[in-house]
Amino acid sequence: MRALTLLGATGSIGTSTLDIVGRHRDRFRIEAVTANADAEKLATIARGHGARLAVVADPAAYGRLKDLLAGTGIAVAAGPAAVAEAAARPADLVVGAITGAAGVEPVLAAIGQGTCIALANKESLVAAGDMVMGAAKRRGVTILPMDSEHNAVFQALAGSRLDDVETVWITASGGPFRTWDAAAIAAARPEDALKHPNYAMGAKVTVDSAGLMNKGLELIEAFHLFGLPADRLKAVVHPQQVVHGMVAYRDGSIVAQLGAADMRVPIAHCLGFPERIDGPSKRLNLADIGSLTFEEPDLVRFPCLRLAIAAMAAGGRAPTVLNAANEVAVEAFLARRIGFGAIAGVVEAVLEAEGNGPAPATLDDLWLIDHAARERARATMLNAPAAAS
Repeated sequence: MRALTLLGATGSIGTSTLDIVGRHRDRFRIEAVTANADAEKLATIARGHGARLAVVADPAAYGRLKDLLAGTGIAVAAGPAAVAEAAARPADLVVGAITGAAGVEPVLAAIGQGTCIALANKESLVAAGDMVMGAAKRRGVTILPMDSEHNAVFQALAGSRLDDVETVWITASGGPFRTWDAAAIAAARPEDALKHPNYAMGAKVTVDSAGLMNKGLELIEAFHLFGLPADRLKAVVHPQQVVHGMVAYRDGSIVAQLGAADMRVPIAHCLGFPERIDGPSKRLNLADIGSLTFEEPDLVRFPCLRLAIAAMAAGGRAPTVLNAANEVAVEAFLARRIGFGAIAGVVEAVLEAEGNGPAPATLDDLWLIDHAARERARATMLNAPAAAS
């Protein structure tokens, strides 16, 4: 019986994780669950899985959560500090599935307790990769990649020497705008960007995928996870999303991981690791699929990927600034305050103004850099093109 703490229990990754846990109640128990503000859903999860603690990051949701769990014996807390404290509770595995830079502090708290992390929060490594990986190395903590692409690479590496690796590829569906021209992409509306061809994900991740920013963030995440030089990390568009990651070796071999476009595949791998457990995802029939195609990403039509690759190569605080500016710009796009085409422009302007300097070495450093980038992004958006109606 393994004790799990689930950070971000009400999101798509959290829901899929709980589906796996519910199918293996003889193997897992839930220690703690957290959410941003959805007290109703979190209370249902906590009761259904017998959690010992439920935490909402938004203090305004505390009263409702407390009422919903009254008499259950489940402890209740609220606030960002309480989320970090939940992550630091004794557990065998912490699943980091909080979206955005808000996931950094809880991940560091879990690492500080020496707890293994199954990481689905790419922003932790984009915004604070040196800090997180440095802390994990000092504490001897294993970080298991739960993003489908990084989990695929993790499996394809399978203990091989990094010196034998020529190239790592992570795949992208190309998103809903893969065949659109640049003008149409720039004029896209939120409802257009939220139509991912293969996955059901949260709004922010889905918008990132539509502009291929998500793939850029994943390259930066891979840079920290696998310790390979930036020039050996590549993205490739693969519309079928059957191949999730590939590793090319010096002898000419390419090892790939294939699976259904279902997040429960990498989640099951992380929850069972180093063993394998039964997963509920649909099994592939390659004869039915028929063909697999691959394309070079277009960095002109999808400038967010170009910006992320440049930030990865630059290092220092550039990825932290990229992440903060992008979060602000995507939020504004979803609120229809700026157009889709303005996202890259905002991020580029903020990178030029704030992107030079050392990487954050402490949480205080991180929040100072993050805050400055967000303020710069908000100021930049005052002159950004408006959203399409």
